[in-house]
Amino acid sequence: MKQHSIWNEKYRPNDLTTFIGNEQLKQIISQYINNNDPINMLFYGPPGSGKTTLAKLIVNNIECDYLFLNASDERGIDTIRDKVQGFASSASFKPIKIVILDEADFLTIQAQASLRNIIETYSRTTRFILTCNYLERIIDPLQSRCQVLKITPPSKKEVAKHISVILDKEDIHYTLEDLVLIVNKHYPDVRKILNTCQVNTVDNTLKVDKTVLTGGYKDGLLKELKSPSKDSFKNIRQILADSNLDDFEDVYRFMYDTLDEYGNNDLSKAMIIIEIENYMYHANFRIDKEINIMALLASVLKIIQ
Repeated sequence: MKQHSIWNEKYRPNDLTTFIGNEQLKQIISQYINNNDPINMLFYGPPGSGKTTLAKLIVNNIECDYLFLNASDERGIDTIRDKVQGFASSASFKPIKIVILDEADFLTIQAQASLRNIIETYSRTTRFILTCNYLERIIDPLQSRCQVLKITPPSKKEVAKHISVILDKEDIHYTLEDLVLIVNKHYPDVRKILNTCQVNTVDNTLKVDKTVLTGGYKDGLLKELKSPSKDSFKNIRQILADSNLDDFEDVYRFMYDTLDEYGNNDLSKAMIIIEIENYMYHANFRIDKEINIMALLASVLKIIQ
């Protein structure tokens, strides 16, 4: 079988000994694996903290049939009724069946309501593992049917050590300074840290573009927000385009953290905070996140001008 060329998949932990994270959580999961009898679980935590990895690790280490669905792609009630219920009601030669619903916070309210009934109906033969970034988007009746477990990201030191081991295995030359820079930039998203290392590896050497990783766009963005002009929107579009950002979480946080520097008064600052919160929420449902962030910046420029 051809080996994965993507490091994130190639080095995905396949047992608890290689999973970096909370030791108490690993002890809980270890009991379920040893007994070959997991309960319904709901993992929540920030992106890249290991929720999906842990769910896959569980089903790969017990005797079961399993169904994996990404709820961000299949989020409607038809998916629950057809695929999930169909799988749960089917016969199996294994002791247990498990349904993994990845990114379950994207499921519609109707789909979640339908899921809670299926969990109860097929409780003797089927277990459910749900993962989500935002626990508050999962309805209470669904939460009460699962053991809710927060996936706490490993420390920066643990992440750096983990990444350095992978770089050594790949025979990549790197400096500690570059590795720390990448970890500090993308922590706690271990997946993004590893992907960034692979993308920035040329001829078996980790070569980091420090202007991008240190947020070189931020000075230009703040300058435009502090002294807005008729060209500011065009200038900001160019600044963000040149930064090659594919994730704008840092932009939202930066705009909030520097609010006192460009907000005109308490009222405008309050309005900007409301806009930041609003557009951060909608970013989770937008395919083109660049359009969403530019809509926010257009609104902010309107407020401060």
